[in-house]
Amino acid sequence: MNTKRLVIGILAHVDAGKTTLAEGILYKSGSIRKAGRVDHGDAFLDTYALERSRGITIFSKQAELQLNDLAVTLLDTPGHVDFSAEMERTLQVLDYAILVISGADGVQGHVQTLWRLLKQYNIPVFMFINKMDQEGTDREKLLAELNQKLEERCVDFGSDLEMLYDALAMCDEHLMETYLEEGEIDDEAIKTAICERKVFPCFFGSALKMEGIDELLDGIERYARVPDYGEDFGARVYKISRDDQGNRLTHMKVTGGVLKVKMPLETGEKVDQIRIYSGAGFQTVQEVKAGGICAVTGLVKTRSGEGIGAEGQGTEPILEPVLTYQIQLPEGTNVHDMFLKLKQLEEEEPQLQIVWDDHSGEIHAKVMGEIQIEILKSLIGDRFHVEVGFGTGSIVYKETIENTVEGVGHYEPLRHYAEIHLLLEPGEPGSGLVFETLCSEDLLDRNWQRLILTHLMEKKHRGVLTGSEITDMKISLVSGRAHTKHTEGGDFRQATYRAVRQGLRQAKSVLLEPIYDFCLEIPSDKVGRAMTDIQTMKGTFEPPLMEEDRAIITGSAPVINMREYASEVLAYTKGMGSLTCTLKGYAPCHNAEAVIEAIGYDPEADLDNPTGSVFCTHGAGFNVPWDQVHEYMHLDSYLKTETVEETAELEVSGLKSVPSVGFSEDAELQQIFERTYGPVKRKEWRRAEVPETVQKNREKKPEESYLLVDGYNIIFSWDELHELADVNITSTRNALMDILSNYQGFRKDTLILVFDAYKVQGNPGQVFKYHNIHVVYTKEAETADQYIEKTVHRMNRKYNVTVATSDALEQVIILGQGANRMSARGLKDEVEQACREIRQILDERRETNRNYLLSGLSKEMTDMVEDVRLGKKVFK
Repeated sequence: MNTKRLVIGILAHVDAGKTTLAEGILYKSGSIRKAGRVDHGDAFLDTYALERSRGITIFSKQAELQLNDLAVTLLDTPGHVDFSAEMERTLQVLDYAILVISGADGVQGHVQTLWRLLKQYNIPVFMFINKMDQEGTDREKLLAELNQKLEERCVDFGSDLEMLYDALAMCDEHLMETYLEEGEIDDEAIKTAICERKVFPCFFGSALKMEGIDELLDGIERYARVPDYGEDFGARVYKISRDDQGNRLTHMKVTGGVLKVKMPLETGEKVDQIRIYSGAGFQTVQEVKAGGICAVTGLVKTRSGEGIGAEGQGTEPILEPVLTYQIQLPEGTNVHDMFLKLKQLEEEEPQLQIVWDDHSGEIHAKVMGEIQIEILKSLIGDRFHVEVGFGTGSIVYKETIENTVEGVGHYEPLRHYAEIHLLLEPGEPGSGLVFETLCSEDLLDRNWQRLILTHLMEKKHRGVLTGSEITDMKISLVSGRAHTKHTEGGDFRQATYRAVRQGLRQAKSVLLEPIYDFCLEIPSDKVGRAMTDIQTMKGTFEPPLMEEDRAIITGSAPVINMREYASEVLAYTKGMGSLTCTLKGYAPCHNAEAVIEAIGYDPEADLDNPTGSVFCTHGAGFNVPWDQVHEYMHLDSYLKTETVEETAELEVSGLKSVPSVGFSEDAELQQIFERTYGPVKRKEWRRAEVPETVQKNREKKPEESYLLVDGYNIIFSWDELHELADVNITSTRNALMDILSNYQGFRKDTLILVFDAYKVQGNPGQVFKYHNIHVVYTKEAETADQYIEKTVHRMNRKYNVTVATSDALEQVIILGQGANRMSARGLKDEVEQACREIRQILDERRETNRNYLLSGLSKEMTDMVEDVRLGKKVFK
């Protein structure tokens, strides 16, 4: 359905005459009878008293006008850099933009920011160079500056036809071919070039004197193309506000189909009322067709930037606040109630972020600049009748990483289970956070993977240096496991958060600070002072551009050092200098160590963002610190090792033996361990080149089998040993060691006998060799069960492991880790069977030896010897 309707936004650097141009457009189109003026406080689109008193646009406004048969919705946006987020969210619904540039000032710093945003959102642009009535403005110089600083395809549409065609032909090959073949360029070709951002029409004039406005409107009517919309309903929300009665208004553009009153939306809500605003007034309608801008009541779940119906989700805002202030409430104010009220302002003002600090119990506001603080103070007073103050502002820092790591999160309290592995990689500066999954659906169901990605995106994850938000990273889900019975959605939320934090603790983190791009205009005799100041502020700059008695210096510097410099410039230039700053982005902090020390953030003390994981033993969960999670995790690491040996070895009967079992963390125990097992080889981790599931499931070597025996469990399960233990426990341990030593000598499996010593205070643990078996006494606070579970987890990935115990819970855990179980009774049967086989072999050997000795005797002598052996004949 094709509707003759356009949505056009007006953008400009502050004081470029944007609102004045909007008044002129409305007046020339017949929408208003008299053009208002900002300095007179009667502008049609400055509907708020605060805007009229300060003479600046704070909120985006809507006005309706008609250009013959073309209906236009005009959106006026703020020009001050502190309210750039209000302007940016309007870009999502624009068909075209009018960029207003002051002819007296040329291309200023914020204009270049606006240009980058327009390019990012792919919006065609008409330019109006204003204030051409002022002395010293030069049309040709300004056009050259536009082509130099913005795009080389800025074309003066006020020139004669031949010059216009020549300029257009230089912008695009298709236009060049058309011009060469036909000698002219038709309007449809020009429309296409403008729509595709290959040509940027420029109009010159003076909005205050109503000069050049007619030419601009004629150009829009002639060269702007009306978009085509689909039949299916869709809409894009760009703003949330409230009217004088407190009704919540959702401002949106209908991008497909028709929006009707009482029409149910996908959120389950219905539209109560549709309003078409123009200035402060509005009219209600029953429906809005595609291409229209409206405000609706009855919706409480919508948010700025959201897509409804067929409209896809929008992009995250590019501009973001860089300053944070504590909001100081009057004594006796209910802090929590006030916090909820301020959150209403947050959804209306996207550049405002209200944050509750749990540790200090304070409310903080993240803002774009200090002028916004003054506006916010007035808004809170008018809306909630509370006079608030603001503390000293600080910088909004961020964190990223320099190296690739694998973060593991495990959450397994009783009757819960989830484990995930995340790959954390450094991203390009300014890329933000990027999430994806590399995990096979054979390992983890698609629904669980989607849930994990949702949990990654739903929260602003804190770094480990200062607790600041992380950015410029790629986080990939590479592995995960769920339990068919015990896993719930909340389990993966916990595992996800912990995996991110555990990965950050491993990584080399970098503190980032916001950086300003600046443009400094000063008298030429102040250049030396300015360059010295910039160097002192840890900034960089280009060589000064000298223009008669003035100099222009451009460069970048940390925000924290530039905050007060604008007033300083006014002071040392005696009001003749000016400083314009725009946010460039984030870069490594110039004084990171000092900032980290001053903030004093302890990641382990941040209980809301734990770095460790929760594992389960004996039906209860226990916390594992972040640096030990890899020893307990249930899934293999995604990152592979290329060391010569992956584990420590025992030289037992010519076989490789048990991997490191955790003693290497203690210096004394490491010596004991290395005397027994040999030197420990540390792993060197790197990213796997090809993530394949088959690499995770390593083949076990059937010839390398291990039997772990829970010593005391066996003693108290065998009646003979139980009776002996009542008399002397030491003798009982020795008896079991002898029995198992005989058993191992026959079976040839590597046998590890484990005894509890966790109640012995100060016990460092002991590992020693008893004949052909290995005996372990656990260290203080470590049970035999814990030791066995940990050892099985590490060994079972490569070897066949069996555990002998009658502890039912321990058997379940062992089975869950893929090892074999054997009950105490089963081990006893095995030992007795081994004894019988040993006796049988000995009997067979005796028989063989006897026959060997008699092999040289005669038959009579052999029969005589046999009779003697059988007792049939006795020699005297």
